[in-house]
Amino acid sequence: MTFNWPITVYYEDTDAGGVVYHSNYLNFFERARTEWLKSIGVSQTKLLADDIAFVVKRAELDFRRAAKFEQDFTVESCISSLKKASLVFQQRLIDELGECYCEASVTVACVSLSKMRPRAIPEFIVQEFDSAR
Repeated sequence: MTFNWPITVYYEDTDAGGVVYHSNYLNFFERARTEWLKSIGVSQTKLLADDIAFVVKRAELDFRRAAKFEQDFTVESCISSLKKASLVFQQRLIDELGECYCEASVTVACVSLSKMRPRAIPEFIVQEFDSAR
């Protein structure tokens, strides 16, 4: 299953030339992952209160084209790997014609917030993501 989230490039996302600044692609991908969690009923505020956090362990990006001010995109996200304490998202920023501007592979680890040590992903989240694969 693929989760899609719309993104519009705002002025704040760009450099002086109106091109998306490279680190902002990570922000776009983060927003999509957060919205996916929300869409399956996961409150990150509740997770934090329960000493559970998701942290990015690794991010690999491939910049294909320059995204520009006022363009509309979709972030496509899917899970390529789901383990006990981590998962890997494959994400793409695409335009309305399906042209890819940036691809990412993002490894996210589940940790105990107080100890910053790995912990098992809560079972209800695993079930939701497992059914989405």
